[in-house]
Amino acid sequence: MYPSVKNVTPGEDYLLSIVFDNGERGTLDMKPYLDFGVFQRLKERNVFNRVRVSFDTIEWDSGIDLDPEFVYNKSERSVAQ
Repeated sequence: MYPSVKNVTPGEDYLLSIVFDNGERGTLDMKPYLDFGVFQRLKERNVFNRVRVSFDTIEWDSGIDLDPEFVYNKSERSVAQ
Protein backbone atom coordinates (compact mmCIF):
# COMPACT_ATOMS: atom_id res chain seq x y z
CA MET A 1 0.00 0.00 0.00
CA TYR A 2 1.23 3.47 -0.86
CA PRO A 3 1.26 6.47 1.50
CA SER A 4 -1.80 8.70 1.39
CA VAL A 5 -1.67 12.31 0.30
CA LYS A 6 -2.26 14.66 3.25
CA ASN A 7 -1.80 17.99 1.47
CA VAL A 8 -1.29 19.29 -2.06
CA THR A 9 -0.33 22.78 -3.20
CA PRO A 10 -0.17 23.92 -6.83
CA GLY A 11 2.96 25.80 -7.81
CA GLU A 12 4.51 27.55 -10.77
CA ASP A 13 5.32 25.68 -13.95
CA TYR A 14 2.70 22.97 -13.29
CA LEU A 15 4.42 21.58 -10.21
CA LEU A 16 2.50 20.09 -7.29
CA SER A 17 3.94 20.11 -3.77
CA ILE A 18 2.67 17.08 -1.90
CA VAL A 19 2.84 15.95 1.73
CA PHE A 20 2.35 12.23 2.37
CA ASP A 21 1.11 10.62 5.57
CA ASN A 22 4.45 8.81 6.08
CA GLY A 23 6.28 12.12 6.65
CA GLU A 24 7.68 12.48 3.14
CA ARG A 25 7.24 15.50 0.91
CA GLY A 26 7.18 15.29 -2.84
CA THR A 27 7.15 17.42 -5.94
CA LEU A 28 5.17 16.12 -8.89
CA ASP A 29 5.88 17.71 -12.28
CA MET A 30 2.66 17.52 -14.31
CA LYS A 31 4.09 19.07 -17.51
CA PRO A 32 4.88 15.71 -19.21
CA TYR A 33 1.20 14.69 -18.95
CA LEU A 34 -0.56 17.88 -20.09
CA ASP A 35 -0.70 16.92 -23.77
CA PHE A 36 -2.64 13.69 -23.18
CA GLY A 37 -6.38 13.06 -22.88
CA VAL A 38 -8.26 14.75 -20.07
CA PHE A 39 -5.03 16.20 -18.68
CA GLN A 40 -5.07 18.79 -21.49
CA ARG A 41 -7.75 20.62 -19.48
CA LEU A 42 -5.17 21.24 -16.74
CA LYS A 43 -3.18 23.54 -19.04
CA GLU A 44 -5.59 26.29 -17.97
CA ARG A 45 -3.91 27.68 -14.85
CA ASN A 46 -7.19 28.40 -13.07
CA VAL A 47 -8.22 24.75 -13.58
CA PHE A 48 -4.80 23.40 -12.52
CA ASN A 49 -4.79 25.55 -9.38
CA ARG A 50 -8.06 24.03 -8.12
CA VAL A 51 -6.33 20.79 -7.09
CA ARG A 52 -7.28 19.24 -3.74
CA VAL A 53 -6.86 16.13 -1.61
CA SER A 54 -9.57 13.53 -2.13
CA PHE A 55 -9.45 10.44 0.08
CA ASP A 56 -5.84 9.23 -0.31
CA THR A 57 -4.88 11.01 -3.53
CA ILE A 58 -5.40 14.26 -5.45
CA GLU A 59 -8.12 15.46 -7.79
CA TRP A 60 -9.25 18.58 -9.58
CA ASP A 61 -12.69 20.24 -9.66
CA SER A 62 -13.07 19.04 -13.25
CA GLY A 63 -13.18 15.41 -12.05
CA ILE A 64 -9.63 14.53 -13.08
CA ASP A 65 -7.80 12.47 -10.48
CA LEU A 66 -4.57 10.54 -10.16
CA ASP A 67 -3.90 7.06 -8.87
CA PRO A 68 -2.16 7.27 -5.45
CA GLU A 69 0.52 4.83 -6.63
CA PHE A 70 1.26 7.12 -9.60
CA VAL A 71 1.44 10.21 -7.35
CA TYR A 72 3.90 8.54 -4.99
CA ASN A 73 6.08 6.88 -7.63
CA LYS A 74 6.34 9.92 -9.90
CA SER A 75 7.07 12.43 -7.11
CA GLU A 76 10.59 13.50 -6.26
CA ARG A 77 10.49 12.85 -2.53
CA SER A 78 12.30 13.94 0.61
CA VAL A 79 11.64 13.54 4.32
CA ALA A 80 9.51 16.37 5.74
CA GLN A 81 11.35 18.80 7.99
